[in-house]
Amino acid sequence: MSTQPSSPAAVGTLHGVALLSHLGVIQIEGEDAAKFIHGQLTHDFALLDLNNARLAAFCSAKGRMQASFIGFKRPTGEILLVCSMDLLALTLKRLSMFVMRAKAKLSDATDRYSICGLSGDATKNVAIHADSVWSKADLDTESVIQLYPADGTPRQLWIAPVGTPAPQGAPMALDTWLWGEVRSGVATLNQAVFEAFVPQMLNYESVGGVNFKKGCYPGQEVVARSQFRGTLKRRAFVVHSQGMLQAGQEIFTPADATQPVGTVVQAAMAPGGGMDAIVSLQLSALEAGPLLAADSTLQVLPLPYPLLDDI
Repeated sequence: MSTQPSSPAAVGTLHGVALLSHLGVIQIEGEDAAKFIHGQLTHDFALLDLNNARLAAFCSAKGRMQASFIGFKRPTGEILLVCSMDLLALTLKRLSMFVMRAKAKLSDATDRYSICGLSGDATKNVAIHADSVWSKADLDTESVIQLYPADGTPRQLWIAPVGTPAPQGAPMALDTWLWGEVRSGVATLNQAVFEAFVPQMLNYESVGGVNFKKGCYPGQEVVARSQFRGTLKRRAFVVHSQGMLQAGQEIFTPADATQPVGTVVQAAMAPGGGMDAIVSLQLSALEAGPLLAADSTLQVLPLPYPLLDDI
């Protein structure tokens, strides 16, 4: 197994502003908005304030992730959930099934908001705790959320009502932003890996995506049992490949070309050549020899954050 410190990359490529057309927005309104969504996702929304955002997953009863979100509260009171556009319609339908008597209204608000990614010198110095991941600040109608960095480069999510002037900064291609997402090591669930993982298989408990002290939500028992019984056998890693990779692609070792040991979660072209990807791997596979996706060997790179120990 190769553990090179990084894949080839052009210096300065992660600076600029990208229009994030691959993301959509679910809006939740009503006096029970926070209470309702608190009971559906892996993180605490009951205590959500205006200075923080939440990374969270929506799981099946078996604890398998059906969507992931960056969720936050607007100054006007509504809660917004930003997710992969290819999962929005199905997720909105599933969440709406649980509203019942709650005073909460869910809607697809994608056409009401603009979403941009800010990276490097284009980031705004407005967050209350500028170095705190998932901190949020509001500037007039704009909301800015601090994300995990990519190769040490600061990154933010910017969202504002349609018609708000775009943030200043050099234009960044969406492909470059997606590469930075991979390099951050924080996966966004997409249709290709729907219900493929429990949150810990994507390191969500290590990047602020799971609160083990909150109350029940779909799949909560499975997620908690995986953590507290020390049974985590798969984790997410960042890899580099000279060949093509895509979400949902299976990973093997030479010892067994029929039994996959991992799955590509999301992948992006690397500026210096080849592709980088977030993959979910069986821990035992790391010591089993080379990792293969199609005809390409994967280089496992150092994770950009520490993993929490099993409890």
